[in-house]
Amino acid sequence: MMEIILPNIVPVILCGGSGTRLWPRSRASKPKPFIPLLGDRTLFEATLARCSDRSAFAEPLVVIGENHLEFAKPQTARHAPDAQFVVEPMGRNTAPAIALAALALETDDIMLVCPSDHHIADTSAFKAAATAAAEIASQDWLVAFGIEATAPETGYGYIRRGDALEEGFKVHSFVEKPDLEKALSFLADGGYAWNGGIFAFKAGFFLDELERHRPAMARAVAKAFDSRDTSDPDIRPDADSFAGVEKESVDYAIMENTDRAAMVDVSMGWSDIGNWDALLTNREADSDNNVIVGPGEIIGATGTMIDSDGPHVTVIGADDIVVVVDGDDILVTARGAVQRVGEASRCKNQ
Repeated sequence: MMEIILPNIVPVILCGGSGTRLWPRSRASKPKPFIPLLGDRTLFEATLARCSDRSAFAEPLVVIGENHLEFAKPQTARHAPDAQFVVEPMGRNTAPAIALAALALETDDIMLVCPSDHHIADTSAFKAAATAAAEIASQDWLVAFGIEATAPETGYGYIRRGDALEEGFKVHSFVEKPDLEKALSFLADGGYAWNGGIFAFKAGFFLDELERHRPAMARAVAKAFDSRDTSDPDIRPDADSFAGVEKESVDYAIMENTDRAAMVDVSMGWSDIGNWDALLTNREADSDNNVIVGPGEIIGATGTMIDSDGPHVTVIGADDIVVVVDGDDILVTARGAVQRVGEASRCKNQ
């Protein structure tokens, strides 16, 4: 087979969301990508570090809101000092965010779209999957990372594999978050993978597909981009124009509608760290599967986590709970109820 010479693989790091499911540690004013939840590095720094091999990846493009630049810029300086920033005036979900990034790149650049708040344990597997995805994307496919499904998760969307391609598969279909019965059937079937929200495509081809499936969005984003102040070293789309852009995810706007969706399978120790239970699972636990971060003590319990930034917390005889102390805010939740943390009224006000 003739070797394909790939164009630049440009990591596009998406920094959005409010991180309310990890309240009170994560807040709208400083969401989870920018706080150290696993070790000394933040999830954002870990994302940059995964893409720091300049023999494989170009300097990243960071798409972010104005309010979070103060956190992102110092952390970026340590890992990617020449990174470029696209600063959104307001959040409009992932399809417009990716479109802004695509407009800032060359037509044939391969965009490697990465959420800024995921954990990936195996960076070698990530790099290999990125290379395979880039090769498929160079042939005008929109490529999703299909994460190996290791449990019947109901909090993730799924991808069903279709016909084989040389480096991956066509996508048969994208599947919404299932109930437990469906998730169990997906796991037993073996033809399904988690949709991790990581994608690769040529910038120009993505914009072509956006124009095809969401023409009003494509025009509105282009208008906001073209009306920016070009003297600003950061890319800041015109706020008035961007305010009129429809909010929609890239999954709904493009991936579920295109006939050029593909996927690469990857097993890389992935987690979206979407709640406190996921964080507990990815932290180092003791022999009783307990985790203590900060001053704390657990007696006669299993599967419990304490995360305190000051007060000493003692848990006795209470299995499978999470206790988090952040300043004046205290969260106590059963692990089975962590998906409901975002419902807390105090969480919504911060």
